[in-house]
Amino acid sequence: MPNKTPTPKTKTEGHASPAHTDDGNGLNLQQLLATLLAVKSGNFVVRMPVGQSGIAQKISETLNDIIALNASLVTEIEKVGAAIEKQGDIAKRVAPVGGGGGGWAYTIDTVNALINNLAQPTGEIVRVINAVAVGDLSQKMALKIAGRPLKGDFLKTAQVINEMIRQLSIFAAEVTRVAREVGTEGKLGGQAKVKGVAGTWVVRLSAMALTVSVKSFQVPETPFTLAWPPSFPSVPTS
Repeated sequence: MPNKTPTPKTKTEGHASPAHTDDGNGLNLQQLLATLLAVKSGNFVVRMPVGQSGIAQKISETLNDIIALNASLVTEIEKVGAAIEKQGDIAKRVAPVGGGGGGWAYTIDTVNALINNLAQPTGEIVRVINAVAVGDLSQKMALKIAGRPLKGDFLKTAQVINEMIRQLSIFAAEVTRVAREVGTEGKLGGQAKVKGVAGTWVVRLSAMALTVSVKSFQVPETPFTLAWPPSFPSVPTS
């Protein structure tokens, strides 16, 4: 019968039989293959057995270190992902793992750069919206962050927010102008005009509405008189 592919072993499982697997230096080739297959499938719990000597021990320890670095990196990325997703902590970043350099450090830097690229526009949006909330309509979203121009959906979002603030600013200026004409100059025919807008942005302060509002509080032309002394109905004495 053909030999079956060895089942990947974990550090808590038994080791493969040494029969026909020793390379002459004490290295269990079947165990090595099973460990490599497990790591290939994403199992970062599996480890090579230790306790050999010479080159076999060195190979086992080195492979175990590589697996441990992978496991630490996965754990760190999961921790940062959970902090951002569940706690909204966009300041969280992936920390270096095990002193690994080269490709390990490049992977961490790439993940952190991705988080930065997502977090910086978000922080800019929060800054601008907070300014609008307190009545500061002079703020705009920057179209460049850290010297790099926004692109794609980030650019579209920034442009939409800036246009919204522009319309709010024009609307506020128009309402202020009309209110000044009514309150200071007594003009009741003013209208707020905001070009290039539609829907609820289209606001007209009609003279009719203002006139009705004012007339409802006008003093009647016929003077009101009160007779004095007042007369009261007679009360029967019996």
